[in-house]
Amino acid sequence: MSATAAVRRSRPAVRHSRLYRWDLKATPYAFVAPFFLTFAAFGLFPLIYTGWLSLHRVELGGEAAWKGLENYTDLAGSEFFWNALGNTFTIGVISTVPQLLMALGLAHLLNYRLRGRAFFRVAVLAPYATSIAAATLVFAQLFNPDYGLINTFLGWAGVGSVDWEASKWPAQIAISTIVIWRWTGYNALIYLAAMQAVPRDLYEAAALDGASRRRQFVSVTIPSIRPTILFTIVVSTIGATQLFGEPMLYGGSVGISGGSGNQYQTLSLLMYEKGWITGALGQASAVAWVMLLLLLLIGAVQALVARTQRKNPGVRA
Repeated sequence: MSATAAVRRSRPAVRHSRLYRWDLKATPYAFVAPFFLTFAAFGLFPLIYTGWLSLHRVELGGEAAWKGLENYTDLAGSEFFWNALGNTFTIGVISTVPQLLMALGLAHLLNYRLRGRAFFRVAVLAPYATSIAAATLVFAQLFNPDYGLINTFLGWAGVGSVDWEASKWPAQIAISTIVIWRWTGYNALIYLAAMQAVPRDLYEAAALDGASRRRQFVSVTIPSIRPTILFTIVVSTIGATQLFGEPMLYGGSVGISGGSGNQYQTLSLLMYEKGWITGALGQASAVAWVMLLLLLLIGAVQALVARTQRKNPGVRA
């Protein structure tokens, strides 16, 4: 057989080998391409476009005019922005701290061998399955200053009637109660899953050393589920930063403005009011990017704490 014929016969094999290599390299990217295309269309593009809007003066139905960082400087000098930021922080603290502490206690109880514990595990998740609108409307009736059940109980206890809508701190406590009721069971199940992964040998060793159940919880359970606790703190903080449905529905006709005196207006409500009530889309986009920067800061703190724990396992969060 001549050399020319051998070359001609080897060409299909070479092409097949190249196609195989391309197929081997390209197939994984083809499988993940739908996710990245969807993310680019519904995640990345809106993010970039919102950033572009935050640098312009944009009215509903109007053309965009360049403003640079003026929208951000206007926010820095706006008392409404700082009020919304302060409300977001206080409601976040009031709702997150009791919520996680109660979830930790519930998970500790559910971790024992109780009768009907499967029922209780499902029951604690029921508030999470309830819609925000239904839960908020029920709690709005409970905290109604005129005929609410909460004020009725306070009256029986000899405490005067509390205005749960017009007063700042009572209104924020009422909204935080809704958040606590909805999310405590969800976080309790997360803690319970982490507790069940703790080796039983640790508890047996602690019991042999004479440690009580309370001491075992403090010295064994908490350190073992520390990464999970950090995770729930970060996720709950992010959720508090984006709080929108509960305060809007709780306030009824004045919910968008966070009450008659903006006493519980959050950053999300301020963004909605700027964009869809006053029509200032540029300012609303600036608020959205400030919220994004806050969330990135929270994520950076989480990463720093996690890195510190990896380098120094003995350091407690």
